[in-house]
Amino acid sequence: MLYLIPAFLTPESPDLWVTEFLRNLVAEYPIFFAENTKTARKVLREILPEIQQNRLELYEFNKNSSSEDFDVFVAHIQSGKKVVYLSEAGMPCIADPGNKLVSYCHLHATRVVPVSGPSSILLALISSGFNGQEFSFHGYLPIEKSERRAKIKSLESLVLQTNYTQIFMETPYRNAALLKDLVEVLSSQTLLCIAANLQSPNSEFIKTKRIGEWKNNIPELHKMPCIFLLGAY
Repeated sequence: MLYLIPAFLTPESPDLWVTEFLRNLVAEYPIFFAENTKTARKVLREILPEIQQNRLELYEFNKNSSSEDFDVFVAHIQSGKKVVYLSEAGMPCIADPGNKLVSYCHLHATRVVPVSGPSSILLALISSGFNGQEFSFHGYLPIEKSERRAKIKSLESLVLQTNYTQIFMETPYRNAALLKDLVEVLSSQTLLCIAANLQSPNSEFIKTKRIGEWKNNIPELHKMPCIFLLGAY
């Protein structure tokens, strides 16, 4: 059995996502696979403060993992053990490689159990005021500037043609460069929502404005986890 459990968006608000089911699951000390083991230990300590770190059997699985790492997962699943996978933040298998583990389970008749928790993408969408019936998530935009600007323009065109909300993200230290491109490339009437530090009681920032308005009041987003959305009211 493979459990897919959430990680915190911020450690400041555990009551918003830690459930009794999650505590009981972690207290059983199953086999853990995580995108980042260092982050995983912090998350597990938030879920179960009395957790014994030396009892954790924790393996890393991410985009850099080898076939040997995957084989370790397969061996544990085939042994009939209870296995847990968690992402670095939010829900697993969204903008992370955990789907490969889930795919194996479906191909080999292994039960997959998703455990509800925070998703920055969905929290941003429902807070934006944009179309929540039809939307697309594009992950990270291209790093190269001209490619990134071309992608931004194409996303704007999709909003205008389809009314579908377009959602994307950026590595926190590149937020300023992305926002600069957004305000320079997009039409002044295009709506942009920025959702930053979601679920942080002290610094959560969610605003939807037209590009013309953002140009006059560009926020400081350096090193803040952000979701960006283009859409229409």
